[in-house]
Amino acid sequence: MLAHYYTVKDYGEHEIIIQKSRFIAHIKRAESEVEAQEFIQEIKKKHWNATHNCSAYLIGEHDLIQKANDDGEPSGTAGVPMLEVLKKRQLKDTVVVVTRYFGGIKLGAGGLIRAYGKATSEGLDAVGIVERRLTRIVHTKIDYTWLGKIEKELRASDYKIKEIHYLDNVEIETYVTAKQVQTFMDWMIESTNGQCELQQGETVYLEEPLQ
Repeated sequence: MLAHYYTVKDYGEHEIIIQKSRFIAHIKRAESEVEAQEFIQEIKKKHWNATHNCSAYLIGEHDLIQKANDDGEPSGTAGVPMLEVLKKRQLKDTVVVVTRYFGGIKLGAGGLIRAYGKATSEGLDAVGIVERRLTRIVHTKIDYTWLGKIEKELRASDYKIKEIHYLDNVEIETYVTAKQVQTFMDWMIESTNGQCELQQGETVYLEEPLQ
């Protein structure tokens, strides 16, 4: 599993108009080629009367699955520039479909490359990019007398609190990156004078918007 990577926040779409042609970027996270293809077919069905529904996607930790489709536009003028935008942004598990409704003015090869690239780039900006960081959830059990101090220190730190359970004792679940686990545990022990119970939980990705 990758220590961290970038992908799109969620599904979204964004439209731009270039020389009277409408370019609508549809963007979604897809973790398999099947999922990406299903999304492409869904958009094609929705915009069945469009002039073109061009697509591109990058799937897998090491971008092993890469596809670009011009859907009738001149070869290399749509799908490839869209794919290049995904690569330049270092995105993973992302599928884009740009729907074009022809406005009557031909753009030429260079114009098409710029148009599909711009539609993809602005679409990504509109949907939003997130960074997913691999973390371990560390469970910290403390007495209620420590809660105010520990919660304040945690919220002032770079660590992210997942949840706080108010039981017989307080249990705080914290996202901690793999290389910081021992440092975090040592810090908790020192902060509570050893009056805490620590346990390492599951490994999950923490998702945060990219500023």
